[in-house]
Amino acid sequence: MKGYTSEMIRNVALLGHGGCGKTTFLEAALLATGVISRLGKVEDGTTVSDYDKMEIEKGYSINTTLVPVEYNKVKINFVDTPGFFDFAGEVQGALRGVEAAAILVDASSGIQVGTEKAWDACKKLGSPKFFIINKIDKENVDVDATIAQLQDKFGTSVVTLDDKDAMAEAIAEVDEELMDIYFNEGGFTDEQFSKGLTKGILQGDIVPVFKCSSLTGEGVKEVLQEIIDFVPNPTIEGYKALNDKDEEIIVKADASAKPVVFIFKTLADSFLGKISLAKVVSGKLTAGMTLHNFRAEKDEKLGSVFFIRGKNKGDCPEAVAGDIVALGKLEYTKTGDTLSDKNNQVTIRPIEFPQPTLFVAIESADKGADDKLSTGFARLTEEDPSLTLQRNKETRQTLVGGQGESQINIALGKLKEKYGVSVNIVPQKIAYRETIKGTSDVQGKHKKQSGGSGQYGDVHIKFSPSQQEFEFTEELFGGSVPKQYVPAVEKGLLECMEKGPLAGCKVQNVKATLYDGSYHPVDSNEAAFKIAASLAFKKGIAEAKPCLLEPIMKLEIHVPDDFVGAVMGDLPTRRGAVMGMDPQIGGGQLLHAEAPQAELFDYAIALRSMTQARGSFTMEFARYEEVPAMNAQKIIEAHKAEEEAK
Repeated sequence: MKGYTSEMIRNVALLGHGGCGKTTFLEAALLATGVISRLGKVEDGTTVSDYDKMEIEKGYSINTTLVPVEYNKVKINFVDTPGFFDFAGEVQGALRGVEAAAILVDASSGIQVGTEKAWDACKKLGSPKFFIINKIDKENVDVDATIAQLQDKFGTSVVTLDDKDAMAEAIAEVDEELMDIYFNEGGFTDEQFSKGLTKGILQGDIVPVFKCSSLTGEGVKEVLQEIIDFVPNPTIEGYKALNDKDEEIIVKADASAKPVVFIFKTLADSFLGKISLAKVVSGKLTAGMTLHNFRAEKDEKLGSVFFIRGKNKGDCPEAVAGDIVALGKLEYTKTGDTLSDKNNQVTIRPIEFPQPTLFVAIESADKGADDKLSTGFARLTEEDPSLTLQRNKETRQTLVGGQGESQINIALGKLKEKYGVSVNIVPQKIAYRETIKGTSDVQGKHKKQSGGSGQYGDVHIKFSPSQQEFEFTEELFGGSVPKQYVPAVEKGLLECMEKGPLAGCKVQNVKATLYDGSYHPVDSNEAAFKIAASLAFKKGIAEAKPCLLEPIMKLEIHVPDDFVGAVMGDLPTRRGAVMGMDPQIGGGQLLHAEAPQAELFDYAIALRSMTQARGSFTMEFARYEEVPAMNAQKIIEAHKAEEEAK
């Protein structure tokens, strides 16, 4: 594509519920601008933006894609996002690379969950937005009813261009100058109208509604022109950033300034290799240019600068401030990084990706494939940083975390297809703990004096509950245990704390008091006293009323008012309890709750079902509590069976 000035560029993210027609709208835009000669179909896998093999198989978008078009000498960079709820991270990234978001609404379906989530995502980031009502060609469609529904749900800022009076009033309220013009002159010139509407969109005071049919092409060119006329261009408002003194600055889209580039998406493309979608915040980019990544503390040489449209690649000799381009094979840079001049440190605020709410445990299907698993997953997280791979040291399980089943299953599918790593999903284990509720007074004696050098260690230890994870004291008199062996006793006890007698779990909240013992002047050594301490530990814990502990999680659950009853009713079935409830501005409730981790493995799935995907939650560890006796017995028996099977 030819070069453009910053003022002649528009960057728009496409958001909306799955099936609202984002991909088809892009096809219609490509057809209207002469890029393609016929509409591709999602179901046939022939669209420009959904070109990935897995997207074609599943029939919906799973990756963010860049699709630029040119209309009336203006370049519009459309950033298409998945509509499925699991891919919220894709939406977060896309919104950071654009000046506005188009929320597509299926005229026959009206407001859907994805519509609400798209609105909330824009609101959270302060992203300017507008609606595109799509599929107006469908039978029995009432576009006016859909507009009324949008206004009822999202407020009076939602205005259609057809309602000239309402639009003029909305523009008048943008600022005092426009208010004066409206009342004193009775209306706006075309230029005043356009500038006022653009400013209103930028401030979030106006959310215009455009209309089209992607299938028939009706209204598509009009929507493109409305985007050109009213959507803010990159020069209007700058990017918030930090300088080398951690002071907040505003970086303007000035082509004559030093280059600043923000990476908002990384793709591991089977056709093009690793590419980074980059927003040129300021300056100009050319191939061969060297910029500095201050996070990685590395220079990054730009091997190639190009534009992409789906899987198709085009030359881009120069990219100016405000444009979105692709950079090939950056060595040190990842999503959320900023590249700038080495002598002009600028850091754009990183993308805040959602934290995982669903975890599954996996095992490599092939022995010895752990390294390949780690390498492959590292590349997947480059594409989607909302995915995580972690190793639970206590349960010795590998856990994949994400927003939902679909995201995780697709990630595991990519892992196999792209990187040749097959994994099995296995039952997830809980990091239980063990402790004591009583006291004990025991002797641990290790004596080996037959043949060769002997071993002798003898300790008397009292065990009792403690507020500390492990507390060790000594109350020795008369040199019953020489001081040089006391550290060995403590070390022996600490090693035993890693594996308790009930279910082999880590032991905590135990106090051990060494108060007596004996030694042999020749045969005693540190090793002997370590063994004696371990013998005392096993006996002492068993006699001090040992019990199992389970992790209790603290939940914050955002629930729409209509679903509060269902969510509150579900928690007791999970041995949970609601601790409080706070009404939220704009509607809904924030429930504060607690429940055992063992009951929450599927909570992300269950909450989505209970709230029609409108609920969300965060979870963090709160404390350990004793496992109910019936549950504890099952856990202990399962552990014994596992040990016997070895």
